[in-house]
Amino acid sequence: MILVTLGTQDKDFSRLLKAVDKQIEAGVIKEKVIVQAGSTSYKSKNMKIFDLMSTDEFESLLSKCSLVITHGGVGTILSALKKDKKVIAASRLAKYGEHHNDHQKQVVKEFAKRGYILELKDFNKLGKLIEKSKTFKPKKYKSNTVNMVNLLDNYIQEDNHTSWFNKLRGARRYLFIGLLMSALNIISFNLLMKNNISLYISNLFAWFITFVCAFIINQIVVYKKLSLSKSSIFKKLLLFGVISLIIDSGFMYLFSHLLVIDKIISKVLINFVLVIINYLFYKSIVFKK
Repeated sequence: MILVTLGTQDKDFSRLLKAVDKQIEAGVIKEKVIVQAGSTSYKSKNMKIFDLMSTDEFESLLSKCSLVITHGGVGTILSALKKDKKVIAASRLAKYGEHHNDHQKQVVKEFAKRGYILELKDFNKLGKLIEKSKTFKPKKYKSNTVNMVNLLDNYIQEDNHTSWFNKLRGARRYLFIGLLMSALNIISFNLLMKNNISLYISNLFAWFITFVCAFIINQIVVYKKLSLSKSSIFKKLLLFGVISLIIDSGFMYLFSHLLVIDKIISKVLINFVLVIINYLFYKSIVFKK
């Protein structure tokens, strides 16, 4: 029996199932084929297809099968290798809408390069790869293979499979919110100053308004996606918020009193500096993980 598994991705991967179906029709595959298709909608008279199955059912099928044909999910590949199964793995590709990026390509390549699995690049050659699997002797997988763990960890950390545009996604999001909050801070400060409120009281109130708005906006846009508690986030932001206020007040004194620069111009310059400082703070402390 051959087990085909597509994992639990929310993207369609019927491209692989079509290739398997084709080999059954051609007579290359004579064994029974069972498919765990996940979110892939595919009908076939040649294969027994399940959307999802229980862990026990999956483990049972994995133990019984002679070959695993799978997508490039690390979890599935490792599960098969731990049971000493022969594995043919095919990468989900972004250009076909099968994944958000092409990181599976690198994962499958590295496993294959080290002799653990067979990599399916050209789906038209699946038949030849199935024939090759009959004599293929995969390298024995050890659960404490430090090199493989480090390889995958470094690959994920370096994020070297994404485009430069996606690498800067976090910076772009921060820059947008940072500029928005800077504009709010400058406008608030200017309005308070026009109402004859003292420099430092205006600065304090402008800071408070900006801090509250920044927390609310970030809570909606960013923090809800992080596994951090609201209290943990608030404490960190409040701590650096106070530090920002001290820096802000210090620069205001330097620019407006000692250097005699216009107060609004001083405020703009200070906000430019604070946007950079805050970004470094977010990267190193709040979003460190």
